[in-house]
Amino acid sequence: MSMLEIIAVVTSFMAIWLTARRAMLCWPVNLVACALYFKLFLDVRLYADMVLQALFGAGLVYGWIMWARGKAATGTIVVEPLAVRPAAAALAAGAAGAVAIGWFTSHYTDAALPWVDAALSSFSLVAQFWAARRHAANWLAWIALDSLYVGMFVFKGLWLTAGLYAAMIALAVLGYRQWRRGDQAARVTVTI
Repeated sequence: MSMLEIIAVVTSFMAIWLTARRAMLCWPVNLVACALYFKLFLDVRLYADMVLQALFGAGLVYGWIMWARGKAATGTIVVEPLAVRPAAAALAAGAAGAVAIGWFTSHYTDAALPWVDAALSSFSLVAQFWAARRHAANWLAWIALDSLYVGMFVFKGLWLTAGLYAAMIALAVLGYRQWRRGDQAARVTVTI
């Protein structure tokens, strides 16, 4: 456990908590968390997750814009339903990305867990895209992914990060409930 990991965990926890509460401040805090984890994953040779942090950075900017544009006249952010076709296409893209990243990192790097890291990274991009598009299903994806991430981080000895991801499972459950609990018109209140 390093000081970098401690700071990354605290920042990430705050970012996910803010996201679950639908606070617009979640976007810049998430960007800081991505930068911290980029460095940490570089240090422990989880290259797919390192690159994932850079891609998350771009996705966070996109999400910030989408949430700002997705407000109703009342200032609420409208949660959009996820249709079957786009969900299937996103999952297929996640699988294709997992295979491509896994093959590359297993052949051209000294990645510690190339296939697991690749699959988790690729499907995390799917979940991040769904979050940016305001689909409540993003939280279900995060519950599944974070459960697997806990095991990977325990295996790598990143105990504090494993604990963070365990806590993020609880935050994802909370986020899903809060997003689904909104009125039947699927509206979610924005907080600052």
